[in-house]
Amino acid sequence: MLNNSKKSTINCNGKIINLSEPIVMGILNITPDSFYKESRYNSEKQILARTKQIIEEGGKIIDIGAYSSRPGAADISQEEELKRLKFALEIINKNFNDIIISIDTFRSEIARQMVEKYGVSIINDISAGAFDKKMFQTIADLNIPYIMMHIKGNPRNMQENPTYKNLTKEIILYFTEKIQKLKLLGVKDIIIDPGFGFGKTIEHNYEILNNLKKFLIFDFPLLIGLSRKSMIYKVLDTTPEKSLIGTTVLNTYGILNGANILRVHDVKETIETIKLLKKLKVKN
Repeated sequence: MLNNSKKSTINCNGKIINLSEPIVMGILNITPDSFYKESRYNSEKQILARTKQIIEEGGKIIDIGAYSSRPGAADISQEEELKRLKFALEIINKNFNDIIISIDTFRSEIARQMVEKYGVSIINDISAGAFDKKMFQTIADLNIPYIMMHIKGNPRNMQENPTYKNLTKEIILYFTEKIQKLKLLGVKDIIIDPGFGFGKTIEHNYEILNNLKKFLIFDFPLLIGLSRKSMIYKVLDTTPEKSLIGTTVLNTYGILNGANILRVHDVKETIETIKLLKKLKVKN
């Protein structure tokens, strides 16, 4: 599978990640209330087992989240988020070497501490700097890859009748403005996430997926996070726990339309999907 994005690598603390073929980011949630209950890992044993699983199944990046961003999720303090992350990172760093860790946070001080004290390689910000005005400068200072996602509203209100005049155009404009600001600060490794489920209806989500190739206009890697979300299980009238097949179908479509990084709960199945598409010599 060839990739349409001109920028096909990211530099993670000196380790170059090749994105000329899709890679998998495994989710490690250390929250008590993530929407998919099977993805919650809170004890040392659970964190170790999940980290080991992601690595052994072929995940290139482990994305750790301590702040639940599901629709209607409760806010937690910076201190609580930091406490959860420190607990997990101390366990992981003690037991695993040479792994690439992404931290799912919108708080610049947490980003700084995670990189400087725990060797984190990537910051994954659901707000693209909107929730913390210091984030862009912090990313520039840290000189690390930055995943910025589109969101309308915040996790507590984003699903209260989200509306757009022209969805795809508005998201492209959103990223255009953000990218310009980051480039002026000298940030080079930018990854774009259109934000499935974040301030979008089910119809919005499928419109974004249908227009996924339009986001390749930026020449930056594209991340998609579809795994077991309501855009799948509500259409199929099922639950997150029974949405693996639906997730696989939509991830396949995402790969065929330019996705570079797939953020998933099910690493093994996503790796198998990529391998089969590669065997078919399908070009995205």
